[in-house]
Amino acid sequence: MGRDLTALFDPGSVAVVGASDDPAKYGHAVASQALRAPGRRPVHLVNRRGGTVLGRTAAPSLAAIGEPVELVVISVPGAGFEAAVDDALACGARAIVGITAGFAEAGPEGLVRQRAVAARVRAAGAVLVGPNCLGIADNTTELYLASDRFAPGGIALLSQSGNLALELQLRAAPHGLGFSRFVSLGNQADVTLVDLVEDCARHEATAAIAVYAEDFGDGRAFARAAAAAGKPVVLLSAGRGAASARSAQSHTGALTTSADVVAAACRDAGVELVHTPREMTVVLAALSAGPRTSGRRTAVFTDGGGHGAIAADAAEDAGLDVPELGERAQARLRAVLWEQSAVGNPVDLAGMGEQNPHSYADTIAELLAADEVDAVLMTGYFGGYAASDGGLGGGLGGGAAGGPDGGGDDRPHDGPDGGPDGGSALAQGEQRAARAIAAHLAAAPKPLVAQSMYPRSPSCRILAAAGVPVFAATEDAARALAAMTARGAAGAPALPALPEPAEPLRDTGYHGVRALLDSAGVPFPPAREITDEAGLLAAAREFEGPYVLKALHLLHKSDAGGVALRLADADALLAAHRDMRARLGAPSYSVEAMADLTDGVELIVGVNRDPRFGPVAMVGLGGVLTETLRDVAFALAPVPARRAEQLLRGLRTAALLGGVRGRPAVDVAAAAAVIERVTTLAAAHPEIAELEVNPLLVRPDGAVALDARAVLL
Repeated sequence: MGRDLTALFDPGSVAVVGASDDPAKYGHAVASQALRAPGRRPVHLVNRRGGTVLGRTAAPSLAAIGEPVELVVISVPGAGFEAAVDDALACGARAIVGITAGFAEAGPEGLVRQRAVAARVRAAGAVLVGPNCLGIADNTTELYLASDRFAPGGIALLSQSGNLALELQLRAAPHGLGFSRFVSLGNQADVTLVDLVEDCARHEATAAIAVYAEDFGDGRAFARAAAAAGKPVVLLSAGRGAASARSAQSHTGALTTSADVVAAACRDAGVELVHTPREMTVVLAALSAGPRTSGRRTAVFTDGGGHGAIAADAAEDAGLDVPELGERAQARLRAVLWEQSAVGNPVDLAGMGEQNPHSYADTIAELLAADEVDAVLMTGYFGGYAASDGGLGGGLGGGAAGGPDGGGDDRPHDGPDGGPDGGSALAQGEQRAARAIAAHLAAAPKPLVAQSMYPRSPSCRILAAAGVPVFAATEDAARALAAMTARGAAGAPALPALPEPAEPLRDTGYHGVRALLDSAGVPFPPAREITDEAGLLAAAREFEGPYVLKALHLLHKSDAGGVALRLADADALLAAHRDMRARLGAPSYSVEAMADLTDGVELIVGVNRDPRFGPVAMVGLGGVLTETLRDVAFALAPVPARRAEQLLRGLRTAALLGGVRGRPAVDVAAAAAVIERVTTLAAAHPEIAELEVNPLLVRPDGAVALDARAVLL
């Protein structure tokens, strides 16, 4: 059970400290909004000069109100903030919204002040949003304490940017989207993003949670809260491309960026990660519309070859599959379309729509009924027959403007009145087709998204009212469909819990790390650390060759000539040791049994500890070319074996694991089991900054680690 934020979103009374008649002051904007629902709860305006504000008597202080106030908004100069907080707590405030800036964002001294204020608030049993925030709003309780108005709806918007919140509001309106709540996160001195996600998850009027965040605080806790929300969470995050501030000392550290970490956390938690406000709106529109599925098999349906080809590309770019339809589905489509129509996928009316608008509905019905189709993307001219303006518009989809260019043969030419020739009959037929599509969708619910050159047309509005998202831009339609077929739709994601901390690692030498991994069940070839020729010869007697000799305490041993392979006997081993010692002067070496590389694939498995999200695992193609090929995937650690196998099979080079050019398939399950052990071990050692096994050799008969490295924080 999360924190009780009832006093924040549904207080019995409100006071605005710093209320003003001056439109240039934020206290004016908040006070004006607070007075929009005077009948819901008492609203008190406080100005140290007293008098009147916005035509109402203002109290000179909170104490002068003469009665307890449950929620206090503070918008005063920075020097007076702490005193205002103390006054609010003395008046019985259970929640405080701190508009005032000049705290953690201003430097170390401000951070000290902020922490002290937050401690006083928590000690009093109250909650604090901010400071340095732009207010809150809850349309379900008529609580308006932000400068902007938010149209009512089902989205809870949690944002670290006021202007972005305004843009999202403007972009959401054409889609018919509105907001249940808005919270400006501010500095999160007390109430955090995690607290708010958990509370919005419990809020019945909230259907989806939209987040713009630059600072996650405890990113792992955010991922857990999002995974457990039971409703869609859409994240727009800034600064994803910044590399880790820590100097990486392994391939894992060098390849892991903030973008990788955030993306991995979102995938594991079932969060829809977006990159622009426009994309966020597209995804929210999709998630508030029709049914969702975990299937990705998409039928592209078009009335012109160009639109179909572009839509198919856009669908695949969005992560959807566009497979050729089977013979049974094609036969059913041929029965409702004419001879020149394409039925393979994309499915193309090839001009039949202008002869028989109902062919749109007939085709949609067959596609929705096909077992091999999980979702449908309709693209092209639909909506144009009933368009009132004869031109493209942003309308329901956004992202397009202007009019058709008049080129191409995929649609009828415009008549003198700006609409298509024979417009009235075709328009009526198209609208009947739109209603029939809505009926087919209700009977066989699957994700259906439309892209139209005329998204504001009456026909498209019929589709939108039936839960079909309609967009002007093809890429928006494809992205929306991808959100409706997201993995999270198949069930609530479950993040593996972090293991209990283990006894700290003290020996970070190569053999110390090997011993730690060996204790966790990670297999290695026999090996012995040596410092002189006597130890080397003893190792050669201990296990059979061929041998590997490694110079220890080198970051990139292979690049420095510090690894010798396939040393057939003790003489070859001795010669390699003398050569390395002369060139490198390493203090110690490792003598190892040479693993059988036949039919093997080299992988890498590593864990990098992120300051926000904790241990993050990386798996991919390993060996000396790891950083060059960069064929890697990320997930929050620890990684269960089943998830590890999914990551491996999702690599660009995954075909190598299944056997190519006569080579046998390797034991992916064995590799996945090792990945689980390595990532669980790393997650149990919070003192380890980077842990890496590279290469992990995977053969048809199992997996064995050939090298390992650990770096402490």
